[in-house]
Amino acid sequence: MSFSLTPAQLKSEPMLDTEDFWLNLGPHHPSTHGVLRVLLRMNGEIVREAIPYFGYLHRCFSKKAESLKYPQVVPYTDRLDYLASMANNMSYCLAVEKLMGLEIPRRADLIRILTLELQRIASHLFWASAFANDIGSTTMLMYCTREREKIVDIYEMMCGARLTYHFIRIGGVMRDWDDRMQDATRTLMAEMPKRITEYEDLLTGNEIFRMRVDGIGCMSAEDAIAFGATGPYLRASGVPYDIRRVQPYSLYDEFEFEVQTSDKCDCLGRYEIRFNEMYESVKIVNQCLDKLEAESGGDYIAPDLPKIIKPPPGETYTASESPRGELGVYLVSDGSQMPYRCQCRAPSFVSLTSLHLAGSGHMLADFIAILGSVDIVLGEVDR
Repeated sequence: MSFSLTPAQLKSEPMLDTEDFWLNLGPHHPSTHGVLRVLLRMNGEIVREAIPYFGYLHRCFSKKAESLKYPQVVPYTDRLDYLASMANNMSYCLAVEKLMGLEIPRRADLIRILTLELQRIASHLFWASAFANDIGSTTMLMYCTREREKIVDIYEMMCGARLTYHFIRIGGVMRDWDDRMQDATRTLMAEMPKRITEYEDLLTGNEIFRMRVDGIGCMSAEDAIAFGATGPYLRASGVPYDIRRVQPYSLYDEFEFEVQTSDKCDCLGRYEIRFNEMYESVKIVNQCLDKLEAESGGDYIAPDLPKIIKPPPGETYTASESPRGELGVYLVSDGSQMPYRCQCRAPSFVSLTSLHLAGSGHMLADFIAILGSVDIVLGEVDR
């Protein structure tokens, strides 16, 4: 069986005249990006079945949240998707604010959107570096980390942290946006389009890279919808579903940006989507900076935020568009200071359910590229 066969040919080729065998990929394998175990049924080098196993990192986030007061839960959300802590803060705070009927000051909303889009760029940069490294391009790891560190420097100015930020709070944000952060962000955003183009020049036209991703891990729009995929994983199958557009939250309906889609449905499509999204996030950040300059003044936290947060009895499901897709929080309040129920809809967890469909019929080396293209973070898979 030749390595030059396409995935479609591989699937149509007769299997080797040997018994299938089971292979554990992980939980201690660098290409699983955490303690994920994927049980593979192999026929020679061909993956016939892929079964993801979770639970090696489980930290009982939902039950722990039900034993804490509402504001105390926010730092725990940082530890879910630790490459997009701001997005976790946002989904949870939106849910609490919806239960309370709390109105957020406009300046706080602008700062939230600015930090969320910086987070999207930082997350996609880390994904690009890890994905390229998985399939042999170590150079991208250094290039992408260079710009991601500059974003993390801005976050350190904001809140003193570089990974788990706890910046978005119930009712607004931790602190106001100042001139030092404004100048640093302006400088970086002026530089980013050129840098993203530099990453693309390094990879997109590379013949070896395209052989590793073009036509690999195909997922039709119908299958992606059936498996509940969201985010770039879904949009790479041609479905223009972005919560920032279809169910606008915060002030996203005021901003000009395009929802990126691709009809490639494969690893190459997912790669292109994330790079195009970085360009769009740069546009949103620049619009935020302009609005903050033009609309100086205003509160960064709701002035009528009560010191003791006790939402009235009720329930809500609130979602935001994280770098990995629909990140939803379901909250039930019984009128006390602690959530009665708190559940999280994690996009990484949902996306992994389609791993068998996307990965079967491919060679083992291609399966690594498919898993990387999904973009998972085990912190939110094993909540």
